Amino acid sequence: MTNEQQLIQKTKDMIDGLKTVCANYGLGNASSEYKIITEIFLYKYLNDKFIYEVKKVNKEFNKDTSTIDVEEYLYNLEPNDFSILTMRMSSNVAKIKKEYMISYLFNNQNSTSQEFYELFDKALTGISNDNVDIFSVKTGSKESIKLFDELSQYITESNKKNPFFKAIINRLVGFSFEEAFNEKYDFFSVIFEYLIKDYNKDFGKYAEYYTPNLIARIIAKILAPTPTQNVRLYDPAAGSGTLLLALAHQIGEDKCTIYSQDISQKSNEFLRLNLILNNLVHSLGNVIHGDTLLNPAHLNENKNELAKFDYIVSNPPFRTDFSDTRDQLATEKFKNRFFAGVPSIPANKKESMPIYLLFLQHILYSLDKDKGKAAIVVPTGFLTGKSKIEVKIRDTIISNKWLKGAVSMPSNIFANTGTNVSIIFIDKSMENNEVLLMDASNLGEKYKEGKNQKIKLSTKEIDKIINYFINKTEEQKFSIVVSNEEIKNKKFSFSAGQYFKIDIKYTSYTNEEFINEVNRIKEEINELVKVNSVLTENVTKNLEKVKYYENGKN
Repeated sequence: MTNEQQLIQKTKDMIDGLKTVCANYGLGNASSEYKIITEIFLYKYLNDKFIYEVKKVNKEFNKDTSTIDVEEYLYNLEPNDFSILTMRMSSNVAKIKKEYMISYLFNNQNSTSQEFYELFDKALTGISNDNVDIFSVKTGSKESIKLFDELSQYITESNKKNPFFKAIINRLVGFSFEEAFNEKYDFFSVIFEYLIKDYNKDFGKYAEYYTPNLIARIIAKILAPTPTQNVRLYDPAAGSGTLLLALAHQIGEDKCTIYSQDISQKSNEFLRLNLILNNLVHSLGNVIHGDTLLNPAHLNENKNELAKFDYIVSNPPFRTDFSDTRDQLATEKFKNRFFAGVPSIPANKKESMPIYLLFLQHILYSLDKDKGKAAIVVPTGFLTGKSKIEVKIRDTIISNKWLKGAVSMPSNIFANTGTNVSIIFIDKSMENNEVLLMDASNLGEKYKEGKNQKIKLSTKEIDKIINYFINKTEEQKFSIVVSNEEIKNKKFSFSAGQYFKIDIKYTSYTNEEFINEVNRIKEEINELVKVNSVLTENVTKNLEKVKYYENGKN
């Protein structure tokens, strides 16, 4: 095992330990479990990061200074000295008073002056209040959503509150994040995915699917293959932020700013955690909890139009019931944004309303008109869909020469759905006269995860998808370059399969060989006719026997 693998395993063991405590106190699979686990994980991360940064800014310490020595130093600091110390620290580090530190809680867990769970709650709310300007995300009306809740509210039996938080604090002191602070996105993406794997099945009304890291990396490498800087990234249905984080890492976390919106509170909490772990604290103020379609939150500098973005990545919900807001979205106010129209309400199955078509239009509208690039996950059926809205969207993309390419992915590659998905790539920075269409649906190896059948792509297959797309490499029955005119002639189909050439194999025969082959085929046909005749006769006899017995019984 490498050092990184050992660290990953230790971190996973710590997460498992927290989940075990929850299970032991009847909170396993409870609706509040995700909040308890993720907030305690974040508390531990921020606590250790603070101590790590103290060690860096105080010249009396070095890399070999123990955590205990740093904590002892902090306990003895006067309030004024503490303020001076924190001013010297990076702005993306939470400032944590001594009475809010994990070691303080551990040392005072048997104190008789105060209930321990109250001490625990006070630490979390104190950190939230002291760091609200940096670490909060916002609602659509710009209200701050604080970092932590009072977690004791989720323990319904009063006599279990103290034992529960004592069990939690004893799990936390046995682990340290210190080694992880030198790690980058590759480490934290694995940890984050493991942390939320049991909680990503229900991200709220709109968010249907969790985007696997592997898809996010493919999109990021195709979308930003060359260096860039000072760019703005956006996802209008961000979920836990997997796509945004992968793209930010590809570009450079210090070279971009992230903007997002999602209607699910749970998703926004996960995204906030993801941004903190990946040194994107400067983007936390741009994380909005709200309805993107009805009340898009990100506006231009003059506040009179929607903001335009350099990069947009999104895996929007495909189908859900938005009948309550459908008629409002179809009014004149939204006509420019939803240029192709708003889907009607199905008579019998409201939950099948194709909401992704609205997100797709919103994304095209929100892209910078001169340099915007986007990657959107869509159901594969969109590539050839015949509805008025589907055709008009594809027509608009092709008429403006925005389509860079489309990739059809293997089925079951997403965590919670067997829906076939494709990724369409938009590029407004150039006129795309030629488009790369790819059918990667036959790649991958099947495996089982729980009860779900899934597909896993190998490193070689991932590289093939990325390199073939970037280099516009053609391969029969896998990838093909087509013109916009060809796409128009195929009713704006983005499906690679409709453009592949059909291979017809020809065999040369002499006159004698041809006659012999025809006779051979005739003999095969005659033999099949005989077999069929015998089978038919047997079936007829058996049917007669059945009728005889049935009549006898009657």
